[in-house]
Amino acid sequence: MAENVQATTTMEKIVSLAKRRGFVFPSSDIYGGLNSCWDYGPLGVELKNNVKRAWWRSIVQFRDDMVGLDSSILMHPKVWEASGHVSGFTDPLVDCKQCRQRFRADHLEGDKCPECGGELTEARQFNLMFKTFLGPVEESAAVVYLRPETAQGIFVNFLNVLNSTRMKVPFGIAQIGKSFRNEITPGNFTFRTREFEQMEIEYFVRPGTDEEIYEQWIKDRYQWYIELGMNPERLRIRPHESDELAHYARACSDVEYYFPMGWSELEGIANRTDFDLRQHSEFSGNKLEYFDPSTNEHFVPYVIEPSAGADRATLAFLLDAYHEEPDKDEVRVVLRFHPALAPYKVAVLPLSKKEPLLGKAHEIWKSLRRHWLVDFDESKSIGRRYRRQDEIGTPYCVTVDFQSLEDNQVTIRDRDTMEQERISIDELEVYLREKLGF
Repeated sequence: MAENVQATTTMEKIVSLAKRRGFVFPSSDIYGGLNSCWDYGPLGVELKNNVKRAWWRSIVQFRDDMVGLDSSILMHPKVWEASGHVSGFTDPLVDCKQCRQRFRADHLEGDKCPECGGELTEARQFNLMFKTFLGPVEESAAVVYLRPETAQGIFVNFLNVLNSTRMKVPFGIAQIGKSFRNEITPGNFTFRTREFEQMEIEYFVRPGTDEEIYEQWIKDRYQWYIELGMNPERLRIRPHESDELAHYARACSDVEYYFPMGWSELEGIANRTDFDLRQHSEFSGNKLEYFDPSTNEHFVPYVIEPSAGADRATLAFLLDAYHEEPDKDEVRVVLRFHPALAPYKVAVLPLSKKEPLLGKAHEIWKSLRRHWLVDFDESKSIGRRYRRQDEIGTPYCVTVDFQSLEDNQVTIRDRDTMEQERISIDELEVYLREKLGF
């Protein structure tokens, strides 16, 4: 990691590109939007789905010690009592007496309002969970919460998964799902929002093996970002100091990315010991233990938790892919996504809208989209279309010209090198599969 690392661009440029090209829109935009709520557009939903798909393939599909889960967003209120969220999931809140803005006290330097310099109120604890009611009557007996994390859905299903799959320790349960936190100061685009999607793992290990496995998970999770094309100069691993650790955690490290606002958490890997399983055993009256038939021993596993945000990872991949290059009197903007993450893998560009050329291009498009998501772009000049595909990160463009009708060949253009190659249409699928890697 270089000490003079720089962000790829500003957040303002990314927000502008995201809306213009259909990656991310402000939620409820026609009504003026809603603070820190965002909608993923046609390209954004593909990018985010590709990030989640790449995570799932790496974590579940390619491993024999992992299984998946999709637990409910609404859970029994005692789940959150046992986990400590009802009593302890709070942030210190202060108000400015002059401009009425609210801030997290632990994010401020000094005792004055950072916006207007006004006097601040005394800090008070603010619970971050969204409260709602189950059923038609709004009473205390009907209170439930929108889950603030997906982890507890895994812990309370520990025995269900264990009994239905016969997994042996060490093993893990993975989950992708929505979580909700009533953040005091959300912001920085999709970096910190009140509604977000997590990609979490709870990996159950024998006590005594936890430290070694914890270190391995840190290495594995750091490497995953690099394998998907992220620049290692903008990645680092930061172990938590003792005063940062949760009371139940033996250790925790963050994989951090250099965002436009500086180094910030991309993913956290924690050694949660046996805290969660013991808490739920106590509150539920069910023993959440593992029986090892080889030693005839019952024990409560320790848990290693790699926890990533799908939205935050998507933002980081979008930022890291952004490049600006001089192009004569203009600037060429290109998103250098890894092929596995690019929303469109290929674009088919007919040189003319006239038949039979247009029909030939449609045939190629229909053939290729059986294997990948493929764009079809027939408007504006070919140069404009190349630039448009560069700006949305499409790795390869297939240009169909009038010569294609005679020699049954097309021109392939590489996004990153801009080099062009003439390929037989019959060999096109094999060629692209080799270039894309899947």
